[in-house]
Amino acid sequence: MEQTERRKYLIEYLLSERNESAAIPNDTEAQKRLFRALVNVRMPKSASREFFKIQGEYLREELRLKGITDIAELNPIMPDIYLWKGDITTLKCDAIVNAANSRMLGCFCPNHNCIDNAIHTFAGVELRKSCYDIMSLQGGEEPVGRAKITPGYNLPCRYIIHTVGPMVCGDLDGTHEKQLSDCYRSCLALADKNFLESITFCCISTGEFNFPNERAAKIAVQTVGEYKKETKSKIKVIFNVFKEYDHEIYKKLLG
Repeated sequence: MEQTERRKYLIEYLLSERNESAAIPNDTEAQKRLFRALVNVRMPKSASREFFKIQGEYLREELRLKGITDIAELNPIMPDIYLWKGDITTLKCDAIVNAANSRMLGCFCPNHNCIDNAIHTFAGVELRKSCYDIMSLQGGEEPVGRAKITPGYNLPCRYIIHTVGPMVCGDLDGTHEKQLSDCYRSCLALADKNFLESITFCCISTGEFNFPNERAAKIAVQTVGEYKKETKSKIKVIFNVFKEYDHEIYKKLLG
């Protein structure tokens, strides 16, 4: 089955779940947007074995076409510390960090360009169901600064570590800064607890949550350095950026 056939099957399945029918566009990019939108708004639930099989084939091929980057191919900027600019969903390492919201179910806004949306889209619908099960057991929203771990499903990483960063409304204060530091510490501790050898951090809270980029980067670098010094952890840490602006900030901070 080719990618177009897989995509059409997945779209038809997702539409049938909603008791809807629609003409599937002929344009490839329009089809991709429709598939992603349907995944984004889908409530957490299971699906058929056939759906999971074809979804897995489709997503893994889409990521392969984007280009997978293995941590083994990267050079550290200092011992066990890496800086990498690219799409975090294409990185092969032990764990990537997702900047989640307090519901921990991913972004429900169709085709939104946040990292939460991208990770849930390319991991597959299994991820939302897994997060739902975790949050149901917890019985409430996820507090800022903590972390949860799930499989990576169809992503090249083995695991996803989800953390809720602070939202800055108005002036930045010490509470925001401590909460952001807690995010990095919680993710690192959870990775070490699960014997992971590498973890990739996105720029937590700097997007929709309005944390100033430069201050966030300073807190990230400082917290990781302090954690590794205090715990003697040998975990490899990749600071992942998507924008050139953030890349320049981290380059300066990391020398």
